This record gives sequence, structure tokens and C-alpha cells, in this order.
Amino acid sequence: MDEVFRALADPTRRQLLDSLHASNGQTLNELCAQMDMTRQAVTKHLAILEGANLLATVRKGREKEHYLNPVPINDIAERWIGKYERGRLRALSDLKKNLEREDT
Repeated sequence: MDEVFRALADPTRRQLLDSLHASNGQTLNELCAQMDMTRQAVTKHLAILEGANLLATVRKGREKEHYLNPVPINDIAERWIGKYERGRLRALSDLKKNLEREDT
């Protein structure tokens, strides 16, 4: 999980993930066209994201398509966010049920 947090700490890598979320399966050329940096810099960022298991690649001929892997982000949500929100969600659910009972 440390690798995931390190990868997500960089705004450029988050921008790449956002781009893949909007349009999954992009090639390096497609990703580079959206970034204001060299091809080599984008490649390094993609390698870090792949090392953190945040994206996967599929080779198609001479090109590789990059795909977002949402599983590590979901793991973070469950581990670090979900447990803190459960109480609030339960309170909102209880409030909703109580208000609905009062309406009937």
C-alpha cells in the first residue's frame, strides 16, 4: 500500500489516472498528447503507476494500451476512508428511517 500512496502523491500521476478513468485503454502517444512533458517523463510516471499496480498494460502490435486498475484505490477507500465514514452513514440511515416513520 505504501507504493500506492507514493504513486498517488504526485499530481502528474493523478492526472494520468484521471485520463485513463475518462478513457481507458490509451496508448503512450495518446497520454503524451495530454501532458506538457517529454515522452520519457510520461513513461517514467507510467512505470511508477504500473509498479504500484494502479495500471495494467496490454500489448497490441507495436503499441501498449494502458488500463486503469481501480482495485488498489478501492482497497485504500475501504481501509482508510470506509471505516471512518461508517458511523456517519449509519447515523444518516437511522435519521432517514426515523423521519420516514414520523411521516406515516
